[in-house]
Amino acid sequence: EGGHADFSPSSDLEIALLKYLRERFGHASWERILSGRGLVNVHDFLRSHRGVPAPSWLGEEMSAGDPAAAISRAALDERDALCSEALDLSIHLYGVEAGNLALKIMATGGVYLGGGIAPKNLERLKGPLFMQGFRDKGRMQSLLEAMPVKIIVNDRTALFGPALYLAAVKE
Repeated sequence: EGGHADFSPSSDLEIALLKYLRERFGHASWERILSGRGLVNVHDFLRSHRGVPAPSWLGEEMSAGDPAAAISRAALDERDALCSEALDLSIHLYGVEAGNLALKIMATGGVYLGGGIAPKNLERLKGPLFMQGFRDKGRMQSLLEAMPVKIIVNDRTALFGPALYLAAVKE
């Protein structure tokens, strides 16, 4: 449950995000930013912070289905600049926290990003924002630069281990 650890901002915008999350939820955790719902929180924060209302078509798409998917699609299709900014900030912060964890556990063998978010945003993760956040660790930057980062594109990978275990138990 490491996602519930405290969010640690490092820029004025991130400090404003921290304040927004604390006002809204009391506790500002990485989970409030890096989950699917986290993208919605980041988007809502930016809309409020910039004073820019969501276009009606985006509100309709968010209401009709998965709001995070609607924001992500609008960003990836370059239909809304603020959705793009929200996705970029989320990708950067994903890199920051992945780098924090890699540094804490000395993941010199590499870091593997799994789950549903990474494969759906592959192109953005390949851009500079994720790795800038991952590597920006002051005097430890060279250590992070030496750690390989891989993205697991099969979002069902986490199910393979339990399936193999269940198959072995049934035998």
